[in-house]
Amino acid sequence: MKNILILFFTVVIFSNCQQSSIDELHAQNQILDSNKVIEPLDFHPEINKMVTRILSRYHYKKIDLNDSLSSIIFDNYIKSLDYNKSYFLKSDIDEFSKYRYELDEDLYLGKLLPAYQIFNTYKTRMNERIKYALSRLDEEFDFTIDESYKIDRENEDWLSTTEELNELWRKKLKHEALNLKLTGKEWENIKETLTNRYKNYHRAILQYKSEEVFQLYLNSFADAIDPHSNYLAPITSENFNIRMKLSLEGIGATLRNDNEYTKVVSIVPGGPAFKADNIHEDDLITGVGQGADADLVDVIGWRIDDVVQLIRGDKGTTVKLSVLRAANGINSTPDTITIVRDKVKLEEQAAQKKIITIREKETDFNLGVIEIPSFYVDFEAKRKGEVDYRSTTRDVKKLVDELKEEKVDGIIIDLRNNGGGALDEAVELTGLFIKEGPVVQVRQSSGAVNVEEDPDPEIAYDGPLAVIVNRYSASASEIFSGAIQDYGRGLVLGEQTYGKGTVQNLIGLDRFVPSAGDKSGQLKLTIAKYYRINGSSTQNLGVVPDIPFPSAIDPGEYGESSQPSALKWDQIETSKYQKYGDLTKVIPQLLEKHQERILREPEFNYLMEDIQQYKETKNKVDFSLNEKVRRQERDEQEAKRKAREEAREKLNGIEIIDKKEVSKKTLKVEDPFLEESGHILADLLLFSQG
Repeated sequence: MKNILILFFTVVIFSNCQQSSIDELHAQNQILDSNKVIEPLDFHPEINKMVTRILSRYHYKKIDLNDSLSSIIFDNYIKSLDYNKSYFLKSDIDEFSKYRYELDEDLYLGKLLPAYQIFNTYKTRMNERIKYALSRLDEEFDFTIDESYKIDRENEDWLSTTEELNELWRKKLKHEALNLKLTGKEWENIKETLTNRYKNYHRAILQYKSEEVFQLYLNSFADAIDPHSNYLAPITSENFNIRMKLSLEGIGATLRNDNEYTKVVSIVPGGPAFKADNIHEDDLITGVGQGADADLVDVIGWRIDDVVQLIRGDKGTTVKLSVLRAANGINSTPDTITIVRDKVKLEEQAAQKKIITIREKETDFNLGVIEIPSFYVDFEAKRKGEVDYRSTTRDVKKLVDELKEEKVDGIIIDLRNNGGGALDEAVELTGLFIKEGPVVQVRQSSGAVNVEEDPDPEIAYDGPLAVIVNRYSASASEIFSGAIQDYGRGLVLGEQTYGKGTVQNLIGLDRFVPSAGDKSGQLKLTIAKYYRINGSSTQNLGVVPDIPFPSAIDPGEYGESSQPSALKWDQIETSKYQKYGDLTKVIPQLLEKHQERILREPEFNYLMEDIQQYKETKNKVDFSLNEKVRRQERDEQEAKRKAREEAREKLNGIEIIDKKEVSKKTLKVEDPFLEESGHILADLLLFSQG
């Protein structure tokens, strides 16, 4: 079977190159011309035509590049430049609208002037906004006035006049100034911070090169087809290749832009951030410093690539981060943390085991837990024929054998936050728990369906089994958990998974556009789709657990189903397979006991309150600009958080003398989701015993 790597997620903070200084990053020593017009390079039209041809002919989804798609591309491009409607005027959008239904023809012809004209207008408006911001900061704000600022303007109308934009930006600046004032900063320091913030942001925009504008435009096209097809400009392509090799240095985190903030999407298992355990999913990075004692550089409003450049660095060096906690929202005081950069080693991402003891009905059950951070394989060692090459399946097989020797009563496979990996490993790992049969179906764009089967007739473990997943479980994780569920081989517990059921291929464009040489970049193209053996696609829907756990994540806001251009869920013929059992008969009873248990479990009640608080914080878009109101909101939130911590400490028998000297890891309670999974598996064992 061909090795296929299931590609997933966005920008990961890794590097094998020399750390860039801030001076280098912003090129302080070069003259930046605010009025410079950016134009396409000579070879860009040819690359444009080739990318259009490939996407139109060979993408899995057969597309019709017409006026309807042109309109979506137009909206994508405008949003990529001004997502919050804070720069362009309505008159600009009206002027650009003449291109709305012409971009389909422009793409075929390699006509790029409309895209560059829109960008150059954006740059002009950005210059105007920065000029206003810097002049407005000469005067201190009055924080006693009752007014508010809406941070999310995606669904608002475009503003018509410069005066309206000035008013919007006055409130925006006042909101940012109040955030800083609430951290204890005086006006002069606030003014200096915001002035530097907008000067740095201005400088970053002025450094946009033609290749970056070209990439923005082509990805507005690619994203209109599906979210995992992308054009990678040369520098982006180089960074992507570095990430995929895993000989990497950095903090080990996946980031993306969220409004003007840098948001943590996931933490790479085994990486420095994972080990430090001081930054987590959905946290917002607001500042970066080079070293534990270095000053923090404010990065609010920065491009994601520029933030990545600052966070990257050599093994053994320290990066300092200012972080807003997801649970506390942007109204909170940021924490300052440090992480020592290091390489992310394969063995640190390897599967690991532990045994937990669960007491149910006055009986102790010893359950083995195998955590699988990713579906990995040492491709190079395997290709060379090395006998002891590392892989997920080989490592898990050893752990299963050890757990059997220790006579565990059941096994839990933990796939939470596992974003995928090698397809072969998902298939072979499933084979450890079934004797034989199909595992996944792969449908090509031609309509041909290949069925990947368990290659090993042996079964490593036939005892009670449960699989835990969450919204960050994707691709190969969904193939494995879906197969276990379809065979009736074990229970699937947790959250609905991500829903990425597509596979991509990387195409180097240099051979198609020789005139561009090594400046052609690459195209990541969706070429196939995955289906479970029951015929259901994992695309968009993901895997729905047999017993769902409380979740703060709305599938409509994160995951494949949140992407407007995501390929749709569909179904093909069922594979021929023999089920191992029918767990649907006991699931209602297990679900009833689960719900009864979490209602009386204090930690789950805390979690439910945390989830509700997180949702309220996340959905808050209007913020008061009155200092007294904001301080009261912050103090109430802080008091609630402290009361929760004290209650948890009392619950767990922890006596804290000085909270400031105790790390978050020390205060962290046991994993309630894993514990509850153990109770559910114990219930299943009791039911099977009558």
